[in-house]
Amino acid sequence: MSVMKQTPAEMFPRRKTVRIRVGNVEIGGGAPISVQSMTKTDTRDVRATAAEIRRLAREGCEIVRLAIPDAEAARAFARLRKQATVPLIADIHFDHRLALACLDGGADGLRLNPGTIGLMDKVREVVRAARERSVPIRIGVNSGSIEKDLLKTHGGATAEAMAESALRHIRILEDLDFRLIKVSLKASDLPRTLEAYRNLARKTAYPFHAGITEAGTLLPGAVKSAAGLALLLAEGLADTIRVSLTAPAAAEVRVAYRILAALGLRSRGVDVVSCPTCGRCEVDLRSIAREVQRRLTSTITPLTVAVMGCAVNGPGEAREADAGVACGRGTGVLFVKGKILRRVPEKKIAEALVREVDRITAGREKTHGRF
Repeated sequence: MSVMKQTPAEMFPRRKTVRIRVGNVEIGGGAPISVQSMTKTDTRDVRATAAEIRRLAREGCEIVRLAIPDAEAARAFARLRKQATVPLIADIHFDHRLALACLDGGADGLRLNPGTIGLMDKVREVVRAARERSVPIRIGVNSGSIEKDLLKTHGGATAEAMAESALRHIRILEDLDFRLIKVSLKASDLPRTLEAYRNLARKTAYPFHAGITEAGTLLPGAVKSAAGLALLLAEGLADTIRVSLTAPAAAEVRVAYRILAALGLRSRGVDVVSCPTCGRCEVDLRSIAREVQRRLTSTITPLTVAVMGCAVNGPGEAREADAGVACGRGTGVLFVKGKILRRVPEKKIAEALVREVDRITAGREKTHGRF
């Protein structure tokens, strides 16, 4: 008797949440898990920041967040909002006037903790303006900025302290009859982050923005983010994600999509399957794989491309891929959609494989959008 395979959605059931909208992107309530990033330019430099937003959009970033440290940045935000093709979120701390200015400038969302704004009249003013425009507010709790009384009560920035801090901010907004809310609980270590989300998930149905904050430089940060987000995604505790790296913002988006693709939750771009090489390999496979990966970085059509080094697993992997090569002594056999095309000399393998991928994707590429 055949056994039905589980889909990723069945393997990793999402927690049930309310659904909100940031610009044209729906979050929570079963909507696709969206990918976010944050500009690393000075927001006041409109030309540089606009260029970075365009780069992020080309990579498939669906929501872009900008730091708003002062009034000049808020004015720049309004100019950037007119140019951008993706929703923009204003990241604001302490000064409610910056939130109001960005809302006037067309912000699609705010990242703002109401408890840090000060007097309730100021919070009420921001909430009223956000409600009038149907603009959601993300409550963003980081382990490094927990309220002092909660640190004392819980003996430090524990998962429980993080969840209680989030609930405190949520209650402020709910008391003002505002419920266009999403929440993040970020620490730089995985166990505490996971436990904080688990704790809060038992107490609220608002969607979660997830990530491992200050994850580090490209390779260590990608590994830590993948481990942390995989745990959160497997438990259905993420509705929108951001990978935080000390690296270009575009790299954050690429890593985020690779994490989602690895779990079968979203697909964008080429997944290069390549063997680790061993004593059976008789070509310079590492160079071939690097060249193929480099040349297909900008390809956004979801495809699997196999670069395999010997006859043990090579033919099978190459045959299962959309396009692939199984190498032997100084040559490679090209496969497309499971069929053998031809044998290619080692020096021409990368070029030939990329050419076949280009043929598959011809006419199907888009410059940006949801996938």
